[in-house]
Amino acid sequence: MKRLALGMTVCAVFLLLAVEFTGAADDSSLSAVIPDGKWEVAVEGLGFSDGLTCDREGNLYFSDLKAKPAVIWKLAPDGTKTKVADGQSRSGLRMGADGKLYACGSGKIAVYELPSGKETILAEGLQPNDLTVSAKGFVYFTETGKKQVTMVDVKNKSVKAADVGISKPNGIALSPDQSVLYVSDYGGINVWAFKVGDDGTLSEKKALMTMKAPQKNPNVAGGDGMTTDSEGRAYVTSALGVQVFEKEGKLLGILEKPMPNAALVSVGFAGKEMDTLYIACGDKIYKRKANVKGATTAVAAK
Repeated sequence: MKRLALGMTVCAVFLLLAVEFTGAADDSSLSAVIPDGKWEVAVEGLGFSDGLTCDREGNLYFSDLKAKPAVIWKLAPDGTKTKVADGQSRSGLRMGADGKLYACGSGKIAVYELPSGKETILAEGLQPNDLTVSAKGFVYFTETGKKQVTMVDVKNKSVKAADVGISKPNGIALSPDQSVLYVSDYGGINVWAFKVGDDGTLSEKKALMTMKAPQKNPNVAGGDGMTTDSEGRAYVTSALGVQVFEKEGKLLGILEKPMPNAALVSVGFAGKEMDTLYIACGDKIYKRKANVKGATTAVAAK
C-alpha cells in the first residue's frame, strides 16, 4: 500500500508539473520579440507619466498628469521634448488617422490640432479612462467606474455604450487591421476581445487573454494601458510588468517593471523605425529596443 501511495504521489506531481508547464509563458519566444536587456530612461523629472502614443514620424506623445498645470508633451526620436498643450489632465492619448491627437480625461474627449495644440471638445459629461481611435472615425474609450466601453462617432459626435459588464475596463487597443478591439480588466485577469463591425459596433465578446497576477492577489492582475505591434501581439501593462501576448491569446512572457514600487500605466511603440518600446512608469518614461514594429491608427491609415 505504501508503494502504491508513493507511486500515485509521484504521478500526481508529474501531472501538476505538466499542467503548470503547459500554462507557462514562453520566455524564449518573448526574447525573440523584445531582446533581453534593461529599460533605459527616456524622460525623467515628471510628476506622473501616462497616455503614450505616437505619430507617423515616430514622435512619442505623453501626458504629465501631476504637472501644474497638466501637460501633454511630444518626444522626438532624437530626444527633443516639446510642449503640445497644457491646462487639462488627459490620461489617455491616441493619434488619429487624420493627424489629430485624441485625448480623454477630466470628463471629456478632446481633439488637438497639431502642431498648434488647439483643443476642440468632442464629448463631455463622461468618465473616460483610456481611449483608442479607428481609421474610420470611431473613438472607443473605457469608463472604468461604469463598467462600460463607450463609442463616439467623430462625424456626428453621437455617444453610445458599446459594451457593459467588464468589472473595471481600463486599457484599450485595436489590432493592426482594426478588426478586433482589446480591453484590459484592471479588476480581474482577462483581456477581452471584440469583433469590430463596419459600423463600429462590437460583437463576439470573449476573454481571449489571461494575465498573470501577483501571488498576494491572484485574481487581480491590474491590467492597464495597452498597445499592439504590426504582427498582432498585444502588450498590456499590469502589476507585474508588461505582459506580452500572441494574437491568439498565448502569453509569451512578462517584461518586469524598472521601478518595482511605481505604477506602470501605459505602453507604446515609437521612434524613427517604430521599433522602440516605451512605458510610462511613475515619474519617468522608459524605453528599450524591439525586434518588431508598433501598429498604430496613424500607421494603419498610411
